[in-house]
Amino acid sequence: MGNNSSRVTDQDKAILDLKIQRDKLHQYQRRITVLTDKETAVARQMLAAGDRKRALLALRRKKYQESLLEKTDAQLAQLEQLTRNVEFALIQKDVVFGLQQGTKVLREIHAEMGGIEHVEKLMGETADAIAYQREVSEMLGGRITNQDEDEVEDELAALELEVNGPPPLPNVPDTKLPKAEVVEQQAATPQEQGTEQEPEPERRAMLAA
Repeated sequence: MGNNSSRVTDQDKAILDLKIQRDKLHQYQRRITVLTDKETAVARQMLAAGDRKRALLALRRKKYQESLLEKTDAQLAQLEQLTRNVEFALIQKDVVFGLQQGTKVLREIHAEMGGIEHVEKLMGETADAIAYQREVSEMLGGRITNQDEDEVEDELAALELEVNGPPPLPNVPDTKLPKAEVVEQQAATPQEQGTEQEPEPERRAMLAA
């Protein structure tokens, strides 16, 4: 007779599927580090060339990839925790939907990552590269949040400071200020004051005579 306690339940299978998806996401996270480092290097190179627009695009693409992985991993972790602690029948639909979404995200990331050659297209001048840059920009327009956009702007500003240094100080005016008028009656030095006071006793003696 079989042992019922060893039977794999739908709940066990769901937990396993969630773990497998999270493991795949973590593999992508390790792989994507190579790409995001390259995207940062591209942004720095574009800033050095004075091309702020392309630098911003590289950082936006990087931010989108990172945030997509982080958010999906958090969602799968939450589902895994729920699957362990809540009656599985109550959340089975949510778990199935979550797995479907996770699979969709994995495919999306795989298609979007593209490899180093796609990152290098972000600074290309050919018609193909420019078309790719436009495609990426349009795609990010509907998927990156306002908070992510703000963080990208902050990162861009920090990179600009690193690449170009602090902004120059305003120029000092070349025109000379007018000289102050010399005061006619200047304060006498102590020695001069002593010299002027010496004749005073003689003057008094003449007046007394």
